[in-house]
Amino acid sequence: MITVMGATGHVGRQITQRLLDAGEPVRAIGRNPHVLAALAAAGAETWAGDAADAAFLTRAFRGADAVHTLLPYDPTWPDFGAEQQRLGEAIVTAVQAAGVRRVVALSSLGADLPEGTGFIASLHEQEQRLRRVPGLDLLVLRPGVFFESIAAAVDLVRALGVNADAVAPDVPVPMIATRDVAEAAAAALLARDWSGVQVRELHGPRDLTYAQATAILGAAIDRPALEYVRLPDAEMVRDLVEAGFSPDTATLHVEMGRALSDGTIVPRERRNAATTTPTPFEAVVAELVQDPVA
Repeated sequence: MITVMGATGHVGRQITQRLLDAGEPVRAIGRNPHVLAALAAAGAETWAGDAADAAFLTRAFRGADAVHTLLPYDPTWPDFGAEQQRLGEAIVTAVQAAGVRRVVALSSLGADLPEGTGFIASLHEQEQRLRRVPGLDLLVLRPGVFFESIAAAVDLVRALGVNADAVAPDVPVPMIATRDVAEAAAAALLARDWSGVQVRELHGPRDLTYAQATAILGAAIDRPALEYVRLPDAEMVRDLVEAGFSPDTATLHVEMGRALSDGTIVPRERRNAATTTPTPFEAVVAELVQDPVA
């Protein structure tokens, strides 16, 4: 049995399906009833509950040969760090109480640093919590920026005529498809062949600047002249708050953008066959921006 946290999210759902396709018994944890129902129909044992409930997680983790963990994310949280700490401590409590021996933890590039990285600092803290669990064989996956997070802005891009964010336009950034992250996680959960604490970075097929990613996005939506604009920090925070972010999460988003721009967040491993993944941004964009009405 393998337990997958976040099974209703982009990465977790794909991990679960890959494990099921391989014939592995899967216990899928999530909160979206529609997605959980689909996973149950595919053969998963589904558990709906609160990821901050250590007792619930302990029951869901118990008996698992390996567990996939992540920290849920909600941009509306008024105190992002406090929520991440609460969730992270619940996960570690459950891992210990359930006697879990192997964990694949989804983290991020930049999580080697304790501060100055926006949202990612909470992932650094979670990595440290898991490292302190006695006898735990821990595999940390640190992917780059998700392609899907850039393509998700397509509706706003169409409305505004530009793509805007907090990252400098000309800085190459490792970017990756969630399917490739899921593939790496599922392969590790099936193999269960690591020991001690290991970290694996996932860099995507090639580094892209935000200007290059925007050009690919523009071509996919028939706007070849689409431009990328880095907004001033205060303006970016204001726009994010107007879009529904809390002031705290908006500020953290901008801090992460600065860290990507100034070289604070960079890969620690060389790009090689193990860190390079196959799916290009063009393939992801083509799927995500299809509009059958247009």
